[in-house]
Amino acid sequence: MSWRTQGKSPDYRFSLANERTFLAWIRTALAFMAAAIGIDQLAPDLAPSQLREGLVAALGITAALLAWYAWRRWVLNERAMRNDAELTLPHILVWLSGGLATGILLTLAALMLL
Repeated sequence: MSWRTQGKSPDYRFSLANERTFLAWIRTALAFMAAAIGIDQLAPDLAPSQLREGLVAALGITAALLAWYAWRRWVLNERAMRNDAELTLPHILVWLSGGLATGILLTLAALMLL
């Protein structure tokens, strides 16, 4: 039996809020992908070739993982709302925030050394 037929239909406002959250995660994934493409195509002299390619790959993989996570989180939230269960805590926020903070600090350090 599909999860979409289990339990009762949630209030449409909650479903729409869940959809907006999904779209926010997708928007973040698109930003990471745009950064990867921008660095690859518009900044060939940004860093040594291997470092730049590693950064582009990391940004692209992060974008793909965020897009997958957006879909997975949407499904889990819809299922939880249908079954009157608690929503799960998004643990990925700790990793995403930590990674962004580290990237910002590394960028600032690199700019100060130049």
